[in-house]
This record gives sequence, structure tokens and C-alpha cells, in this order.
Amino acid sequence: MAKAKFVLKEPHAKTETLIYLVYNYQYNRFKYSTAEKVNPKFWNKNDQRVKASKNFPEHPEFNARLDKIENGINNAFRKLLNDGIQPNNKNLKDALENELSDHILKPKKTTLLEFIEDYIEESKLKKSIGTVKVYNTTFKYLKEYSQKRKKLNFENITLEFYSNYVAFLNIEYNLASNTIGKHIKTIKSFMNEATDRGLNDNLDYRKRKFKTIREEADTIYLSIDELKRIEDLKLSASQRLDRVRDLFLIGCYTGLRFSDFTEIKPENITSNNSLIEVRTRKTSQRISIPLHQTVRRILKKYNNKLPKAYTNQTMNQYLKEVVSLAGIKELIETSITKGGKIERTVLPKFKLVSTHTARRSFATNLYLAQVPTISIMKITGHKTEQSFLKYIRVTQKENADKLLTHPFFN
Repeated sequence: MAKAKFVLKEPHAKTETLIYLVYNYQYNRFKYSTAEKVNPKFWNKNDQRVKASKNFPEHPEFNARLDKIENGINNAFRKLLNDGIQPNNKNLKDALENELSDHILKPKKTTLLEFIEDYIEESKLKKSIGTVKVYNTTFKYLKEYSQKRKKLNFENITLEFYSNYVAFLNIEYNLASNTIGKHIKTIKSFMNEATDRGLNDNLDYRKRKFKTIREEADTIYLSIDELKRIEDLKLSASQRLDRVRDLFLIGCYTGLRFSDFTEIKPENITSNNSLIEVRTRKTSQRISIPLHQTVRRILKKYNNKLPKAYTNQTMNQYLKEVVSLAGIKELIETSITKGGKIERTVLPKFKLVSTHTARRSFATNLYLAQVPTISIMKITGHKTEQSFLKYIRVTQKENADKLLTHPFFN
């Protein structure tokens, strides 16, 4: 049974907020902006209409407009069925706008940039801070492109836009290829969401050539021997370095992200101090990790109450000091494509270490220790073996050494 309802974009707002039409039909969901706005204090959630209030004297006309839209979506759905057409979000949107095409009550069409701005506001309640930050950065570049090069809307997101936009990010901002790839991926996410809501019917962004750019990153990992050298450092004279070292090692032996290994609480230590059980912040997965002896020692040192972490940026700065003190100074050549050009740099290994090196080290060291890939993925959260294998860092020699113990070579 198809059913229409009206919901507020921000039901707890103190100022006017958009009203959306939500239409559930045949196990599908169609969401449509009415372009009408109301202060939530005048909204009756049960009736899904504006309250009859002397402080809102235009309520009869306002509710009549919502009635018109509700009748319009019901008529549109019924006509599609009567004409033998299977309803979907695209033809339902077209049929609804045809019903409202008298231009008296037809809602204003949402533009691409307006949609993205609204979607980012919605995401602040549902997505992680990091994800919202990526959304905002992508939005900033799109707005600047729209101002400097070509005004953007849904119909402009074509293969021609793709080529011009990648060149724009290369030339104007000298961005790394992987950064550009992240922004293309985010644009595709915006377009998918808009398409699902019936706001967009241009599907060029789904074409094979509208691809997410990805360059294999020259990231490093720390071996078990290197981690032991870090663990053996005498840092009692520097509380800040001692704290950073301990937190980093927790990450190296749990595989948790910085946002998770710095938030471990006593209640996360379970099964008679043999497991860490946490719900990850980024993916909301609940995972269980056996306690490595190094983790046990560090937890005991702090009575299962880990010290407060510095910010990620500050931790990365101090971490380089710690790894340098451990003598991990092997020269590493890295390359990155920026502005369409390959840049090569040679740096001592300690300068390439960051908090994320902990998670990569965990995955790589377990892989080299012959732990089944599926068992590691249960902790790291990788969905496919292909994505997992791109994540670990194994040299050709390490791979050969690993294969020496395989039955095929014996």
C-alpha cells in the first residue's frame, strides 16, 4: 500500500526548515522537496500539517498546498499503474511534477549545489566528523569551479565535466591524484543520493570513464623488530613521548584507527583481560581483538585506563621523534602524482610514520605471520580480500620469504 507523509528536514530547528514529501511504495522510498518551509513550533507531527494557530494565520492556505502535493503524488502513482508502467523514482517524479504543472503549487526545483548544501547539513547528524569534512571540501571546490569555469547543475555532471574538473583540480590546486580521486568519489555519492531522492535523472556519472582516480600510495609499515625497538626505548624522562609511544603500540597490536585506539576504556577489556571489544567510530562495527602481550603490559601500566591522547596532528609530530630515537632511519624513496606530474622524494623512514602506520603495520605483520586473511579482515573491517591486499605493505623479498614455507615450494 503506497503511503505519503510529510517530514521536516530539521525537526528540532529553532528557525524555519524544509518540508519533505516521503512516499513509500512497493518497498521503495521516494523523497521530494516541497520547497515549503515552516518553523517546527508550528508543525503538528501527527497530522503532518501546520497547526491551526493565530500566530500562523496563513495555515489554511499552507496546508492546502501540502494537500495538493499529497493528492498529486497519489494521482501520479495511480496513473502510472493504470497505464501499465512500473513506478520508479524517476517516472514518479516526472508524473508528480506533471500533476503540479499548473505552476500555482509546483515546488521549486532544487539545484545541485543547493542539494549538496542541504545534504551536508543532514549528514552532520548521521555521518562522522571526518566524512562531513570531506563533503565540505568537495563542496568548496565544486562551488569555485561553478563560479570560475561553468555554472553547475545536475545535467552538467557529464564526461566532459569530469575531464575539465580533474584538470581544474590539477592546475588550480595542484592536488595529489588520490585526493582528486576522493573528491570524484564524493561527487558520485552526492549524485547517487540525489538520484535516489528523485532529484536527478542524469546518469553520466555512472559511466565507466567517470572513474575514481586511485594511485598506489608509497605508505610504509613497521616490522615486528622495529616495533620491539620502539617498545624497548627508555622514555621515562619524557612523559609526552612515553605516552605517545604507548598509545601508538596499542594501535600497532590492535589494528584500530586513531579515533578508536585512543578511546579504549576499562569496560572495553573483557573475557578476563583477554579481549578488547569495541564498536568502531567510523563504521559502527562491533569487533573483538585478542590482547597481544605488549597491549597487556601497557594496559597494566595504566591500570586499564589509557592516558588522554594528543590531537592526531600533535601525535604525528611527537611520533616521528619517538621512531627517530629508535634509530629507524632507513632512506625510503616515495613518489606521488601532483598537478599531473610525478614528484619523487627520499626521506628517512621515521619521517613517514603517522598514527595510521599503526593500523597498516598490524595488518601487514599478521599477514606475514600466516594469520588467515579473513581473520585479519574481521578486525580491520575490509569488505573484500582485494581491498585488503591493497592495504598491506609487503616487499617482493618479504613475499618470497613468506612463500618459502608454502607446501608448493617444499
